[in-house]
Amino acid sequence: MAYLSDRDREYLRKTLDELPRRVKLLVFSEPQSKLLIPGKEPCQYCQVVEEIVEELCSLSDKLEKTVYTDREAPEFATYGIDKVPALVLLDEDGTDYGIRFYGLPSGYEFGTLIEDITDLAHGKTRLSEQTRQALQGLTRPVHIQVFVTPTCPYCPRAVRLAHQMAMESPQIRADMIEANEFAELSNKYGVYGVPKTVINEVEEVEGAVPEATFLSHVLAAVEAGE
Repeated sequence: MAYLSDRDREYLRKTLDELPRRVKLLVFSEPQSKLLIPGKEPCQYCQVVEEIVEELCSLSDKLEKTVYTDREAPEFATYGIDKVPALVLLDEDGTDYGIRFYGLPSGYEFGTLIEDITDLAHGKTRLSEQTRQALQGLTRPVHIQVFVTPTCPYCPRAVRLAHQMAMESPQIRADMIEANEFAELSNKYGVYGVPKTVINEVEEVEGAVPEATFLSHVLAAVEAGE
């Protein structure tokens, strides 16, 4: 099944072919089965994520896809994947910057995925020099979770800030989490509107905020853990 229009495919083909370096996309999924196992809910969107990534990678040899469906595979532990579907982006050298997508990267978040790929291929973000310097000074781990929905026009800003910050600091892991697909997590963190960002379980950010404000919450979360 094709998810992209002919017009979008042509635009993306040109955009991706102009990338200076390759980007690797790791898809974490589960085997497709028609059998219903009591007490275990099947992954509703795993196959869709696989198909979306397959279609995207078919547009350019600048993208490389690998799919993991065996929970016992060491890559699940290596990349800290505890739920599916999940998508991890690596640069050409296989460097993991902590960029994670949990759930469908669709709707407005598909644009986020393309922008992340572009940043990785160019090896740079669009954050200010002040923000980059502050992030490079981090000495403690930071886990950023941004809850989104595909129809939220404000969510990509929050996800992009989180993912770019992850690119700038090896201390940061930044997760996009589709709120409806992971309802249990949404309930845990009281997600009643999106975007909602949770940082190290101690800082919460409601809505899409400016870069400087987002950074202040990251630094506050680090300080709270000291």
